[in-house]
Order: sequence, then C-alpha cells, then structure tokens
Amino acid sequence: MRSEPLYLRDPYGRQATGTVLARTDEGGVILDRALFYPTGGGQPGDSGALDWDGGRFEVAAAVKGEDGAIVLMPAGDDAPPPVGTSVAQTIDWDRRLGHMRVHTALHLLSVVIPLEVTGGSVGADKGRLDFNMPEAPDDKAALQARLQVLIDRDLPVTEDWITEAELDANPGLVKTMSVQPPRGAGRVRLIRIGQGADQVDLQPCGGTHVARTGEIGRIRLGRIEKKGRQNRRVYLHLG
Repeated sequence: MRSEPLYLRDPYGRQATGTVLARTDEGGVILDRALFYPTGGGQPGDSGALDWDGGRFEVAAAVKGEDGAIVLMPAGDDAPPPVGTSVAQTIDWDRRLGHMRVHTALHLLSVVIPLEVTGGSVGADKGRLDFNMPEAPDDKAALQARLQVLIDRDLPVTEDWITEAELDANPGLVKTMSVQPPRGAGRVRLIRIGQGADQVDLQPCGGTHVARTGEIGRIRLGRIEKKGRQNRRVYLHLG
C-alpha cells in the first residue's frame, strides 16, 4: 500500500485532495496521495488537518509506514475518516516553510564547514548539524558571514535523480555518516544548489527545500557544543 508523495512534486503545495486507503490500529490514516512529508532524514513530519463532509481529523505528524505508505497520526481523539472517504488535506504551511528554509540552510552550512556530517536535526526556526570536527572553529562570526553570502546569492535549488548504482560509484556525494539516503526504489534523489559554474552543493536528500536560497533570509549561528572526542554540534537559527 503506497502513498503518492505529493510533497516531492511540489513542496509549496498547501492543500490537496486524497482518498483514505486504510486506517491503522494506532488511529492513523493512510491516503492514496499524501501532501504531508513523513518524518525522516532529521526533518519532522508535517502537521495539519483532513476535512470531509461532517468531519475533521487533526494531524499531529506524518510518519513512514510499510511498503511506501505515509501514515497521518492523530493530534487528539478525532475519529479518523472511513476507508474510501475523499478528504481535503491542509498542512501547517508556516511550519512546513520553516522546515524548508532551515533544511536548505543546513545544506549550505555543510558547504562552509566541509567536514563529515555525523548527525543533524531540522526545526521550524532552527536546526543543527554535527560534524566530525576535533577542534571548534576559530572564528564563528566569519563562518556565519560566509554562510550568509551564499544565501544572499539567491542560488536556485533543484533536484535530480540518479540510480543507486550511480550513487555507489560516487560515494563522495554522501556527506552524512549517520543518515544514508533512502534506497529501495532503484533511484536516489539529489538536491543541487546552484547551477553550472555557480553550483555550490550536490548531495542526496529526500527532504523539502526552498526553490532559491534567498528565501532562507537572515541566519545566525548559535552555540557550538562538544559532543564526544571528535564531534562538534553547530546550531543554526533563522532570523
């Protein structure tokens, strides 16, 4: 039972229709086509609501189910819509846009800090990356300035697809040591920032991103924490 991932086709989509394919024992709902991004790759699942004639179902988060299903988890005690019901999906757009801005900014953070990424997390107004970095950066202000310059270049953010075999032949595309790109469908999605001579980043990613880096806006680098002998955690804030 597979849900068509509408968020991949258009991450700016705020509303869509869908049909209930199944309900889970935990009270979740599986649709034939899902506007909601499911938790994965350090990015939280979307929240929002489903509406139909005579009913409303508040969605706390979306998670991955079996065989490509996307499960919409209940926020409260709302009764889920019956199987076969046509529903109107609405996501929490402000939260989604925050995730898109932060996620794209973290890709650029991995450009200005060109070290192995050992972990990461995306929020609606902040995020963080963990790096294989034995010593903390000497000048955090200079790093922030370099990152803001990249953002202000308003570079296009696009996607490409390669086969899993092509990814295996180019292991340097994978920056993250702890999170591997989603596999199993025979191909892998790449997120490219910049084009041609202006390309600054290319890496596998299944998350949602803004269309141009200028949409990220102003950022601020927060504290840098020591996490183990060789790891440093770098926090990034919007605004």
